[in-house]
Amino acid sequence: MTASTGSPGRAELRLTATLDTPDDRNAISNEIHSTDGAKDYGYQAALVGGATVFGWATPAILQALGEGWTARGWAEVAFRRPTYPGEDLVITVAPAAERDAWDLHITGPDGHDRVSGSVGLGDAAWLDQLDPPPLRAADQPLEEIPHLTMEVAPVGQEIRALGGVFTEEDARIYARERGRATEPMFLGERPLLHPGWVAMRPIRVLHHSFNYGPAIHAKSQIQFLRPAHAGGELVTTSKFIEAYERKGHHYAVIDCSTFDAAGGEVVRQRHVNIFGVAKRPAAGQEQGQS
Repeated sequence: MTASTGSPGRAELRLTATLDTPDDRNAISNEIHSTDGAKDYGYQAALVGGATVFGWATPAILQALGEGWTARGWAEVAFRRPTYPGEDLVITVAPAAERDAWDLHITGPDGHDRVSGSVGLGDAAWLDQLDPPPLRAADQPLEEIPHLTMEVAPVGQEIRALGGVFTEEDARIYARERGRATEPMFLGERPLLHPGWVAMRPIRVLHHSFNYGPAIHAKSQIQFLRPAHAGGELVTTSKFIEAYERKGHHYAVIDCSTFDAAGGEVVRQRHVNIFGVAKRPAAGQEQGQS
């Protein structure tokens, strides 16, 4: 991994995409992240998780915006094309034409964006449009989890709150192994939750209420409201905003708020995923992720 800065407020990072055990289909809960599973749905190879790919941009975002981004900053990204293991990626963060925003691009070796969007400091313009439920007690895991379909999607309703303790050591392991982080803020004492882990949290929330898959991360809007430290009880509440079909894919939109052990809201986000992936006729025919 290499990083460089060409001008103030601009950063560039180069790395090679990786994915653990893509050839062990039985060890992967979401088969789109396995080689054979992805090929069954028309992809060339296993897809690297979108939250993981976004998380790899963290050093470049921090280099361009500063550490204040994780205390009160935002990101809005779309996952445009699959990221495959072994691809060489170029991550760029540069001032946007829009005031107080930076353009984020994660580009593959073919010159096409895998991820694109914007990041910024302070509150995002869309923050008040998000409608997650307030803090409440977490719901215990279900013995039998219903399967999510377009017919049963609880549009407009609150879904089950996810709790649990994500320990400091858990956070450091994620940051080091999945996030490929080197920053003390994620690896030292009282580590912050890594942005890749934050982006993945709504996936775990939706799985707390429904069984579904294979699935693909499509879009994320993430607002950091205060520093989010690991080590205490976390509760994430969520509301099912929308379900729709596009090009044969079935999409879910959920709004989430994550609260720390003191009851403070640390992150608010909107998550869009494809919970029902449409099969394509043959592997090698590219599908966009959104």
